[in-house]
Order: sequence, then C-alpha cells, then structure tokens
Amino acid sequence: MKPVQRIHGVAVGLEMGNVDTDQIVPARYLYRNRSDGFADTLFRDMRFDPQGREDGSFPLNGPEADQATILVTLDNFGCGSSREHAVWALNDAGFRAVIAVSFGDIFRNNAHENGLLPIVLEEHEVMHLLAHVKAGPAKLTVDLESQRVTLPNGTCFSFEIDSAARENLLLGRSKIDATHTLMNTIDAFEEAYLGRHPWSR
Repeated sequence: MKPVQRIHGVAVGLEMGNVDTDQIVPARYLYRNRSDGFADTLFRDMRFDPQGREDGSFPLNGPEADQATILVTLDNFGCGSSREHAVWALNDAGFRAVIAVSFGDIFRNNAHENGLLPIVLEEHEVMHLLAHVKAGPAKLTVDLESQRVTLPNGTCFSFEIDSAARENLLLGRSKIDATHTLMNTIDAFEEAYLGRHPWSR
C-alpha cells in the first residue's frame, strides 16, 4: 500500500454521526472484485436519489469534493458491519485520511490495513475543523510523523495513534508485510523449538 506520511490537501466535511458501512458502501455493491474499483459506490444512496439524480445538497457532491483527500466527520464513523469495501471506496475516491470524534473499531483496523489514516480528535476540535471547511474550499495538512493536523492559519491539533499502526502506515506496509520482516527471528525460534522437542518434527 502507499505510505501515509504527510497529506496536504482539500478537506470536505460530513456533519453526521453514526455513519455506518452500509451508508458508505451499500450492500448491493459487495459482489464486486477489488480490482473493479469502488469510487462510484461511495455514499451512493446518500449522494443520489433512486432515479440516479445527484443530490446537490450532499457535501461530497460539491465542486471542491472532487479534489478532496481528507474527510472530516463526527462520532462513530464506520460503525456497523465489517465490510472492508467501505475503506476501499474512500481510498478509490481519493481520500487519504478521515478525521472524526470516534470510529467503529473494525473500520479503524481496516483503514490501517489499507493505507487510510483514521484520526481521532476531541469533539470541539472536529467542530472547529468543520466550521473551517464550511467557510469554503479548505485545505488541511495532516502530518503522521508529528501526529498533527494543521490549518492554514497555523492552528494545529495533535492526535494519538497506535504505534505499530503508525509505523506500518509510514512505511506503507500491512501486518503481513511487517510479519515478513521478522522471518529470520521466526525461523530461529522454530529451529530452537524443534531442537528442544525433536519428537514434534
């Protein structure tokens, strides 16, 4: 996956709480292969009516959203089912980070494994960012190395992240990739174990 280090880009706000994975990607699209892409399924039933007409009031249908790489939203984002497709759709639509008050646990883990940075900030900090985004096309800088979100006026907010997830995102590697870096240690352990327990061969 692509490393996540420093993201400087347009942010778009979705002032909604408890957005579940079925809202992010409706279940009828889950049959697709990963290689087919999921950008067009992102918030499909929220962005379009049943006749396929675009809802101009939905934030991700605004002109600035086409270039957005950062999504700012409220609490419990990505709750519901465990579908990894929700993260794929955000990735395919160009998002590199999602800032929220909280995340569904499985969504957060899926994000870590797919190069999407989930950032948890305090509610008042998220509301400050949403107000900034509402004022017009807005840019933010997300620096994973320093663990800071910075506004153009210099205002910045710090965030915490699991150290192992942070390292993997910075290096662009999955947990499987990280395990592969330990193969020499694993092989040495297995040899030593078999030496002590030869009957287990």
